[in-house]
Amino acid sequence: MELLIPDMALVVLIGASGSGKSTFARKHFAATQVLSSDFFRGLVSDDENDQAASADAFDALHHVAGKRLRRGLVTVVDATNVQREGRAELVKLARDNHVMPVAVVLDLPERVCQERNADRPDRDFGPHVVKRHVAQLRRSLPGLHREGFRRVHHLRGQEQVDAAVFSTERLRNDLRHETGPFDVIGDVHGCRAELEDLLGELGYRLRRDDRGRPVGATHPGGRRAVFVGDLVDRGPDTPGVLRLAMGMVGDGDAFAVCGNHEQKLVRALDGRNVKVTHGLAESLAQLEAEDPDFVAAARKFCDTLIAHYVLDGGKLVVAHAGLPEHYHGRASGKVRSFALYGDTTGETDEYGLPVRYPWAEDYRGAAMVLYGHTPTPEVEWVNGTMCLDTGCVFGGELTALRYPEREVVSVKAHETWYEPTRPLTPTRPPRQLALDDVLGKRVVETAVQGKVTVRGDQAAAALEVMSRFAVDPRWLLYLPPTMAPTEAHGDGDLLEHPAEAFAGFHARGVREVLCEEKHMGSRAVVLVTRDASVAPRRFDIEGDGAVHTRTGRSFFDAPLTAELLARVRSAVTAAGLWEELGTDWLLLDAELMPWNAKARELITDQYAAVGAAATAVLPPAVSALAAAAGRGVDVADLLARTSRRADNAVGFRDAYRRYCAPTTGLDGVRLAPFQVLASEGATYHRHPHLWHLGVADRLRAVDPLFAETRRIAVDTGSPESVAEGTAWWEALTAAGGEGMVVKPAANLVGAGRDLVQPGVKVRGAEYLRIIYGPDYPDHLDRLRKRNVAHKRSLALREYALGLAALDRVAAGEPLWRVHECVFAVLAMESEPVDPRL
Repeated sequence: MELLIPDMALVVLIGASGSGKSTFARKHFAATQVLSSDFFRGLVSDDENDQAASADAFDALHHVAGKRLRRGLVTVVDATNVQREGRAELVKLARDNHVMPVAVVLDLPERVCQERNADRPDRDFGPHVVKRHVAQLRRSLPGLHREGFRRVHHLRGQEQVDAAVFSTERLRNDLRHETGPFDVIGDVHGCRAELEDLLGELGYRLRRDDRGRPVGATHPGGRRAVFVGDLVDRGPDTPGVLRLAMGMVGDGDAFAVCGNHEQKLVRALDGRNVKVTHGLAESLAQLEAEDPDFVAAARKFCDTLIAHYVLDGGKLVVAHAGLPEHYHGRASGKVRSFALYGDTTGETDEYGLPVRYPWAEDYRGAAMVLYGHTPTPEVEWVNGTMCLDTGCVFGGELTALRYPEREVVSVKAHETWYEPTRPLTPTRPPRQLALDDVLGKRVVETAVQGKVTVRGDQAAAALEVMSRFAVDPRWLLYLPPTMAPTEAHGDGDLLEHPAEAFAGFHARGVREVLCEEKHMGSRAVVLVTRDASVAPRRFDIEGDGAVHTRTGRSFFDAPLTAELLARVRSAVTAAGLWEELGTDWLLLDAELMPWNAKARELITDQYAAVGAAATAVLPPAVSALAAAAGRGVDVADLLARTSRRADNAVGFRDAYRRYCAPTTGLDGVRLAPFQVLASEGATYHRHPHLWHLGVADRLRAVDPLFAETRRIAVDTGSPESVAEGTAWWEALTAAGGEGMVVKPAANLVGAGRDLVQPGVKVRGAEYLRIIYGPDYPDHLDRLRKRNVAHKRSLALREYALGLAALDRVAAGEPLWRVHECVFAVLAMESEPVDPRL
């Protein structure tokens, strides 16, 4: 005896005490699926038979059941449930979570229940209790459907109980096994000719009957159409549209969800009292001219349409008016109502039409939601959702979205078939972020390192920086990761040396590395657009782009930023990169020089103050000690130490001055790009570093604003190549260079635990004076014990988050999804790590 239940359901067992409900539940369901009233009495009172604890027990049971149902899990309530009041609470719980309540009645003779209870020492109530349960059960049976149970399985006697076998079945809206590809088509509204045009553009071959009418369409590539509802009303040929759509659905070439106009048409055809407005009169008049059999088939077709579909493993949801995430795949009156009509604010506009609640602005689901219902002159992605109703019947266009390609295909209306009550105007909402998008503990999924956790305290620290100092988040597509230094050098007078960097990469199986000159400047991310029209369309913000630091702050004021972006744009144009990369915007990772262009306050307040104090105090001290030595005082050790400190102070002052230069506007400013991060529809972290530097060289060739990044390739398995790379670094640092960054030549290498550092820095001895202080050479033994493991772990996590942000940008994902990763990088920066590393 097969009992079917939906794979998302609340199963309510109903039966008198002694009917075997607990045994039945254990036989057919997993222990985690069954919530027993006896068990919950024990939880709250330590006595499963304490009837005085029933109220608290059921409160706890309902709470746990609600948590399970919100997660879409089959949940079984094991209690007598013979009283209508108790069942009503469970039906409400199912409705509140938009799942189907299913009743399973164990209807056994009273005699059997009495005998079983008599054999159980824990059942000390009298036979009158079982008698009352059986009577209540009998009274309940006729009304279970009216109470709201969508299915009632009535098992009469022990033989049927023993023969019962449960099977789960998909809800009718569950088409997760259908993976596409699909062509999702917006509101047709009786525009049969335009539908034919659109299907032709999409590559479908129409099938016609002997009268030449289209009765089906098949795609040679196996694609299928999905209609978002409102096939009918307003347009010139509702029967023709229905005939074509019904044929496609019947042949398996299409799916269709119900629209509010289909529902209203069914009610009108059934003779219900409906207002014949909004194009219904046209449909009824056109159907009057059709064969009654066709009208009956059309009525049945419209009446059996599902309110929404979940497709492609849950990645795609189609509903006429859209659908928030917590309704996806659910079944209730509220879900159907929202899918058909959407939600309103309770207000009306100046045309007397309801003001729709902008649910898409708050949408944060993983599934793409495609819908129609509210006509707009152009399609627009909003948080992973898109309205495909572009007002064909009102003289606009009929639009489809190719899935998964995300390609929009539209055809023009042949004419204005119906005058709109409200003019079609763009309804593009601004891209917004919410505090809930970033606050609290978050787990961000990345492609190269799996899940990365951001603690709540880190998020709070990042919010302070982001809200007070960062550029508009619509510009903020990426923040660079921190970079770890190489392991400390084991001997001599150097703290860092290329030998450890080369050996470290070789140990990870990376033979080909690229050594790039480390510019002494400030990390800069440059987002530049091809022209002024790009940013409003692509990033929903006016402007030419942004130039920001690795903490999201703007480098310059607005005029100087605009001047810098104009130079970058001209260089990208002259280098032919817009056409070559097929984009109208470009995101670059770069170093902006000189150091003082951004770090002037840091230099003045920290480094210059130390240098000035040391060079003012130590030379007189040396002179005084020298005079004392001349008088025969034994100060030789102190004099030597102080002289060395004086020399160190001069070296410290010369070190930071070396990286400072006067600037006026852009005069004196240099930009050294070293990575192309992203462009429209593409990321470049799988391109080798020489490709990226080649792009930088092309920019430098057309504008002296761009600085060269010197480089040398090294084979970590070749002693000769390693020696050549080491000599290159020695020459670079001896000439005053900061040092170099050693990177895997292939760029991204590995994933998960095998993810390789994107680069390690090897800094020169004189530059390290700035970092560790003038006298750091005297403390090399202590500094060699520094622990870089935490810094490297942090660098990998930030790297993974940055790549995830770029992947999401390239995929056209909503701003909140991109900013989830960007914000996480900034949050990671609050971790307590030695800033000198």
